[in-house]
Amino acid sequence: MRALLCKAWGPPESLVVEEVADLQAKPGEVVIDVHAAGVNFPDTLIIEKKYQFVPELPFSPGGEVAGVVRSVGDGVTHVRVGDRVIGSMSWGGYAEQAIAQAQRVIPIPGEMPFDVASAFVLAYGTSLYALKDRAKLQAGETLLVLGAAGGVGTAAIEIAKAMGARVIAAASTDDKLALCRSVGADDTINYASEDLRARIKELTGGKGPEVIYDPVGGEYTEPALRSIGWDGRHLVIGFAGGQIPRIPLNLCLLKSASLVGVFWGAFLQRDAAQTRQHLSDLFALYGSGKVKPPVTRSYKLAEAPEALRDVMERRVKGKVVVLPRE
Repeated sequence: MRALLCKAWGPPESLVVEEVADLQAKPGEVVIDVHAAGVNFPDTLIIEKKYQFVPELPFSPGGEVAGVVRSVGDGVTHVRVGDRVIGSMSWGGYAEQAIAQAQRVIPIPGEMPFDVASAFVLAYGTSLYALKDRAKLQAGETLLVLGAAGGVGTAAIEIAKAMGARVIAAASTDDKLALCRSVGADDTINYASEDLRARIKELTGGKGPEVIYDPVGGEYTEPALRSIGWDGRHLVIGFAGGQIPRIPLNLCLLKSASLVGVFWGAFLQRDAAQTRQHLSDLFALYGSGKVKPPVTRSYKLAEAPEALRDVMERRVKGKVVVLPRE
């Protein structure tokens, strides 16, 4: 099979496509013929040895795939050869075959295309876990989403709207904000051309948002936190802006606010039953039409380094995917 390999730590341009041996399922594992692999910001970190998990070289990046079950190991009973599934893993997805632990493989609805399915797990799983479990977002509350046009941002908008919240989307271009409105954002802020704090104050009548969804970090975290409402929850999703901000903790004290960490990858490993329930809830939302990943571009396997570079440079709107078999 063909796989995109990271053979030395470095930028996307150092990755290479090579022929490697077919995968074999061990007990408790599932091998998937990959038809689509979601591209996510952690993929850009793992190839440069900047992520929480460090694989042995060489390896293929890619943490979520959709495809058809090729083989199953001993003890696997909930999926069979030929089933259409989503699989999640820490790495290994940018290849014609991927291997996943059985508990991280689930069947997908028959009407869900592979590209949409591959863009579903990480972004929507992260956002549901963040909003439902960590923030306990309530109907009628206001959610501010930073970096709102990215994969997790658009997922957060759709899920929050399904939960009955009002959503303010913040992004860096009017084109990105148009996408945010198309997936349900009630109001928008262009933080490249508008004063973020002033605009938040205007849109919330001075109260501030109850919840902030922050996958960006960098220069936008502190002004957003300064604007948070009383008893607010600031969700720390990631640092796509490239810098981990240093936060004056008195900002939390003054608003009786909370900084809330969101590490969905660890949650997956710690609570498989709740993870399955979350994905079941997400499939129900998809079936009802309330959520649908906006897949804006696909890349062939040899183009996957370009996809990673586009994510790193924040040129991506919505979700993008790699199609290893095209």
